[in-house]
Formats: sequence, C-alpha cells, structure tokens
Amino acid sequence: MIYNIILAVFVVVSVALIALILIQQGKGAEAGAAFGSGASGTVFGARGSASFLTRTTGILAALFFILSLTLAYLSNQQVKPASVLEKVQQQETPVTQEVPAADIPAAEKEPTAPASDVPASK
Repeated sequence: MIYNIILAVFVVVSVALIALILIQQGKGAEAGAAFGSGASGTVFGARGSASFLTRTTGILAALFFILSLTLAYLSNQQVKPASVLEKVQQQETPVTQEVPAADIPAAEKEPTAPASDVPASK
C-alpha cells in the first residue's frame, strides 16, 4: 500500500522535474536579455524567475533521489513471488507418502518365451 503511494508521488515528481528543466532557459539566453528583451517585467523580476526555477528544480531533484532510494529499499523488502515454473511444479506435484518396502508384494516372475522364433504348436 505504502509502496504504491510512494510510486505515485515519484511519478508526479519525475514529470514535474522534467517540465521544470524544459521550462528553464539556457545560459545563452542571458546575452539577449541584456539588450532589453523585457526580462525585468516578468512576475518574478529580472533574476527572480531564474533563482525560483533553479531552487525548485534543486528541491525536486533531491526529492527524486530520496524517493528513488526509498522505492529501491521497499522493493528489496517485498516477498519475491516464485517463478512461473516453480508455481506450476508446486501445484502439480501431489504430496506423496512413502510406503515401506515390507508392504510391497514381490513381483512374480513371468514365464520365459521359447528361444526360437517359431510359435509353439498345440
């Protein structure tokens, strides 16, 4: 149960981390912003958006690593199911009880056939 919840949070953090990385501008965009491209008119200010996105990306990256290690630990603690072949063998193999050798009757000897290939006449 807890494994599934952590896995769902892990997927959400992964998608958010990918989205934040794709939203960020590269270092080459700063040269164009220096010539008045209107970066100071953004919601976060001239440098506010970069530091906000960078800080949020760092927090999500740390959360991603923590969740990865937690999922690895929890998956190692779960009981491993048997392989398909082992399951089939367990279902098909009935529990048998060994019979002592004294209870088994001795097999009677069969009469031996004549040495020739010609059938015996009556």
